[in-house]
Amino acid sequence: MANPEHMEIQQDLENYKTTSGKVSLIDQEARQHMEDYSAGVRHYDREEYELAIEFLERALKGYYSEDEDCQIMCEGPQRFEEHEYLDYKAGLYEAVADHYMQVLACKHDCVRELATRSGRISPIENFLPLHYDYLQFAYYRVGDYVKALECAKSYLLFHPDDEDVLENAGYYEGLLEGTVDPATIKPRKEAKTLLRRHKLESHLLQVAAAGLGYAYTEPNYWNRYGPRQDEHSVPSSISSEPEDGPRLSLTKKPMPKPDRELKEGGPLLYSDVKFVYNSQQLNGTQRVLLDNVISEEQCRELHRVASGIMLAGDGYRGKTSPHTPNERFEGATVLKALKYGYEGRVPLKSARLFYDISEKARRIVESYFLLNSTLYFSYTHLVCRTALSGQQERRNDLSHPIHADNCLLDPEANECWKEPPAYTFRDYSALLYMNADFEGGEFIFTEMDAKTVTASIKPKCGRMISFSSGGENPHGVKAVTKGQRCAVALWFTLDPLYRELERIQADEVIAMLDQEHLGPSEMNINPKDEL
Repeated sequence: MANPEHMEIQQDLENYKTTSGKVSLIDQEARQHMEDYSAGVRHYDREEYELAIEFLERALKGYYSEDEDCQIMCEGPQRFEEHEYLDYKAGLYEAVADHYMQVLACKHDCVRELATRSGRISPIENFLPLHYDYLQFAYYRVGDYVKALECAKSYLLFHPDDEDVLENAGYYEGLLEGTVDPATIKPRKEAKTLLRRHKLESHLLQVAAAGLGYAYTEPNYWNRYGPRQDEHSVPSSISSEPEDGPRLSLTKKPMPKPDRELKEGGPLLYSDVKFVYNSQQLNGTQRVLLDNVISEEQCRELHRVASGIMLAGDGYRGKTSPHTPNERFEGATVLKALKYGYEGRVPLKSARLFYDISEKARRIVESYFLLNSTLYFSYTHLVCRTALSGQQERRNDLSHPIHADNCLLDPEANECWKEPPAYTFRDYSALLYMNADFEGGEFIFTEMDAKTVTASIKPKCGRMISFSSGGENPHGVKAVTKGQRCAVALWFTLDPLYRELERIQADEVIAMLDQEHLGPSEMNINPKDEL
C-alpha cells in the first residue's frame, strides 16, 4: 500500500488472491480519515460532487477525532533526545520544563502526523485546508452557497491572502445577497479552535526555546503549493465572465517556486538535430522531443557495442527482469564500454561513440532548457529490453511501471514524495533511442494517477525525449511484445555533489586518450575491475 510501484509485491498479491480463492485484503495500517479524503478527491475529480461532499465531510470529522487522540497520546512520557548524554543534569524546574516542552512539541506536530500516510515520511502538504478548498467548490456545484461560503471562509483562516478563494468567497456573497447576510456566515468553529491552539503552541515553543537555550524552527505546516500538478486536484478561481452564468474553471495551482526559473526553447546547438514537439505539444511541463540526434550509422554502431558489453540485470543487482518477468533487461555504463574498448573486446572507436553521444545529449538538454548552471551526469546507462518468447500472450503489464525520476509516485494520494529511496538529486532526464525494429515499447507520460496517458512516443533511431525529473512528469514504458528495444538512458543533476563517479573516471580516461595512447599501467584504470 505504501509502495504502489513495487511490481514484485503486486504480483505476489495477485498470486495470493488466486491461490486463496475469493479474498478481501485489508490494509491494517490505513487511517480512515485518509481513506475518506482520498475517496472524496476521487469523486471530486469525476465531478460527483454530492459523493465528494459526503466523503470529505466524513474525512474532516475523522481528522478532528484523530487530532483529539493524538493530543491525548502526547501526554505520556517523552524522550528529550538532545539531553541523552551522561553530563546532562537537570533540576526539578528544568526537568518539568523540558518534559512540558516535549509534550507541547508532540502536540504541535499532530498536524504533520495526521497528514502523513502510512509508510511515508513526508506529509501531504496543506492537508487540512485542502478539505475546505475542495468542499467550497463542491458545495457551490450542488447549489448550497451558504456551505460554500462557510468552507471558503474556513480555508481563508489558514491562507487569508489566497486570491483564488478570496474571489470565490466574494462571488458566493454576491449569490447570497438579498437572502442571507453574508456577515452571519462564519468559518467553522473546529477550524478556528485548532488554528488558535496551533498558533499558541508555536508561540510557547519559540518562547521556551529562547528561554531554555535550545534551537527550534517552526515548520511550514500549511504550505499551499505541494508537488501536485494535475489539473483537477486543487480547486481554483471562479469567474462570472460568460453571459449565461458563472464560469468555473479547475486550473493548476502554482507549483513551488523553484530555485531556478523554468524555461525552454533554447538553441539545439547541432544543425542536424530536428525539433519535433515542445512541452505544450506534449501536454506537460519541461518536455521536448527531438529527432536526428544521432545518425542511422551511429545507431547501428551503438547496437553492435551494446551486444558486446551489456550484462543481464546491470544496474539492478543482477536481476534479469527487474520490472517485468516477461522481458530480459540488460545494460552497461560508459566506463565499462571504455574498459572493454581498451581491452580490445569492442572497437575503442565504438566505445568512445557511447561517451561522445551522451555528452552531445547533455549539451542539448542544458541548452534547450536554458539552464543558467552546469548540468552534470547523474547516471548514464545503455539499456536493452528483450521480449521473452512464450510469455507475451495476454500481457497486461508494462515494460517499466509508471514512475517519476526524483520522487516516489503515489497515485492514490495524488502525490510524489521527494524522499529516499528516490534519487531526489536528479533534475533532468533523457532517453536516446537506437532502434525501431520491435513491437510495443512506446514511452508514455501520464497524469499523477499513473493511468491517464497525456503523450505517447514511438521510439526510433536518433529520437530523444527529455524532461524534468520531478512529479510533474510521471512516465513509463509499454510492454515490449516482440524483439529488442535499446536506448541510452541519461539522468542529470544540477548539484555537482551528485556527479556520476564512473563518468568522472571516464572523463579522465578520455582526456588521457586524447593526449596519447597509454598503456594499462599509466591509465589509472584496472582492466580486471568489475564495473
